[in-house]
Amino acid sequence: MIEDFPFYLSLIVAIVLLIMLANKIKVAYPVLLVIAGLGISFIPGIPMIHIDPELIFIIFLPPLLYEAAWAISWKELWKWRRIISSFAFVVVFLTAISVAFFANYFIPGFSLALGFLLGGIVSPPDAVSASAILKFVNVPKRMSSILEGESLLNDASSLIIFRFAMIAVATGQFIWSDAALSFSWMLVGGIGIGLLIGFIFMKGHKYLPTDANMDTILTIVAPYVMYIAAEEVHSSGVLAVVSGGLLLSNNRHRFLSTSSRLRGLNVWESLAFVLNGLVFLIIGLALPEITSGLEGVGLSDAIIYGLMVTGVLVVVRILSAYGAVLITLVARNYIPVADTRSPGLKAPIVLGWTGMRGVVSLAAALSIPTHLYAGGPAFPQRNLILFITFIVILTTLLVQGLTLPYLIKKIKLPTFNDYLPDEEAEDLIKRQIAKHTADHITNNHSEILGRSAFLKQIHENLKGKADVETEVKLTSEVKDVYLDVLSTQRAWLLDQKHNDDVNEDVIKKYLMKIDLEEARILLIH
Repeated sequence: MIEDFPFYLSLIVAIVLLIMLANKIKVAYPVLLVIAGLGISFIPGIPMIHIDPELIFIIFLPPLLYEAAWAISWKELWKWRRIISSFAFVVVFLTAISVAFFANYFIPGFSLALGFLLGGIVSPPDAVSASAILKFVNVPKRMSSILEGESLLNDASSLIIFRFAMIAVATGQFIWSDAALSFSWMLVGGIGIGLLIGFIFMKGHKYLPTDANMDTILTIVAPYVMYIAAEEVHSSGVLAVVSGGLLLSNNRHRFLSTSSRLRGLNVWESLAFVLNGLVFLIIGLALPEITSGLEGVGLSDAIIYGLMVTGVLVVVRILSAYGAVLITLVARNYIPVADTRSPGLKAPIVLGWTGMRGVVSLAAALSIPTHLYAGGPAFPQRNLILFITFIVILTTLLVQGLTLPYLIKKIKLPTFNDYLPDEEAEDLIKRQIAKHTADHITNNHSEILGRSAFLKQIHENLKGKADVETEVKLTSEVKDVYLDVLSTQRAWLLDQKHNDDVNEDVIKKYLMKIDLEEARILLIH
């Protein structure tokens, strides 16, 4: 292990250089990293990378899910909850069923249970690759929100299917009543444990004498505690991390100080950057290990099976996207829906094409035991399942990943006009927060306003009558008043998260500006 340390260190450097190149040539970095991993794996003398699935599930998955939960908009998640839930659970289940029947019929030696196992492995689209690709194209906010929300939950549903399929393969039977109870516990237990642990961490941040460094360490520890605690009681660790992360994310301004929020943001951006880079590079580097175990079936046949399964995944997802639209158009006549307008025929194509698979599928396939039980027969079709999973990941990343930006530009999606354009929203927020702040200073700090040139400049500027020229030195009294003004602005902005006309990203942008200004003022002595 120690002798290979320079190699692992060079991988980190390679990730940085490759992502720089990806940004330069406008290609989603997951695609470039997988290709680079494949290329590196063919270099003579390169150490063979053995991927421990526990490394993915324990080390990589919790922080990546947690970071995604902190970044997503709860308002958007709730607004599109029906379609997100349908894609994260119903579509994943339909995909697994479709793959099961296809594999049972077309792939020799595959029972329905083995097909269902394969379906559970390859059914969840990867969050990171889709979000990375969407950065290079302009898509409606609703579509990015649906994709982000789906990616938070579909890993949980696919891993639940995977567990049940493993039991069915090992025991040769599937008891629906037991499966229904287990499924309910995994959902309820995972969400409940995540919320409970998240609440405990929230109170710890708030009442313990922590500083920015301690708060950041606690945010890194939290997803691991949530995941491990849920898995120990056989519930969903993924749902625990997602639910706990959403709870903490939406209350971050209540229990984290300004310095803790800013410090944590920088640390988490760097951590997610490295982890995301590693998981996609690992996919490419895994080729030698995967192909070395492929026995009993020709390489060309295995590739064909993988491509055929990929085709099933793409077709089922596109049909599901159109099915979701049709169901929504019917349901709007009976229940409230997020939008009663028809999205047309173009949006479902893009939604269906954003089905790139990733490292969770690879880790699930690798976690299949080599034997059905200790000392028992070999697990049937394990190596072929692993190879098909690799082909699915590689094909969807390269084909869909490279063509998605072109597809989006070609079909010209409707704008939907869910929110005001960002420029108008920013102008609206700027004017409203200026009026609110000026009124607050007048009503609550009129006495100090008459004595402080700094506050007077701020007040006049808010009214559009002067430019602010910040004094180098502030009295402690004026400093406290200004911090109170910033807190008032923050509270007002947090209330605007419920404004249906304003994209929450605009609100987050202004909240960040207030945090930066508050941090600057706190540094002035």
